[in-house]
Amino acid sequence: MNMLSDVSLTSRLLLAALLGSVIGFERERLLWAAGLRTHMLVSVGSCLIMIVSAYGFSDVLGPHVILDPSRVAAQVVSGIGFLGAGSIILRNEVVKGLTTAASLWAVAAVGLAVGGGLYYASVAATLIILVILAGLKPLEERFRNHRQPVELQLEVQQGEMSMALLQQALGWRAARVKQLVVKSHDGVGADRVTLTVGSQPANDTVEMIRLLSSCPSVLSVEKV
Repeated sequence: MNMLSDVSLTSRLLLAALLGSVIGFERERLLWAAGLRTHMLVSVGSCLIMIVSAYGFSDVLGPHVILDPSRVAAQVVSGIGFLGAGSIILRNEVVKGLTTAASLWAVAAVGLAVGGGLYYASVAATLIILVILAGLKPLEERFRNHRQPVELQLEVQQGEMSMALLQQALGWRAARVKQLVVKSHDGVGADRVTLTVGSQPANDTVEMIRLLSSCPSVLSVEKV
């Protein structure tokens, strides 16, 4: 196997840095911990590891020495996990950073492809990854917002809140109430009630607020 020329080697490293920066910039603009520089370093590092794996031991090859160039490169796939794990955090009981961890893993694959000389595959993969990260995000957010539970805050006359009251006010919509929390306020004459409603269209939430507001025992209703 012929060793790469200095120009070819440098070109691969620069291309890996460029492709990594394209994906890293998308993460950087969202202020994620793994941003532009992290993605570029992962891509360039993976590219160099692939080059070393494929060409770095060519001078020791002979009739009795056989090397598997995929063994060193294969460790990148598992080794990149420590960076991915570092980008995943738990905030307010919600896991964040899974997409960034996946993008780091994908960038490592792009770097390996560039290091192996698969230029078309690496560029095509970069474009596809960019479309997934930036192009599909609005659709994902729209679907997520549509499916998220709704929380309603009510002020109800003290001691009046019950499931029977909800059934009377909401009818069949009362079945969408997943949680009912009542906090009494002594001396105020009203209870603060929190209703957690399952995912539903926005117009149904508006109708639910209207129905609750029309109930004589309910003093106020607002969406949290």
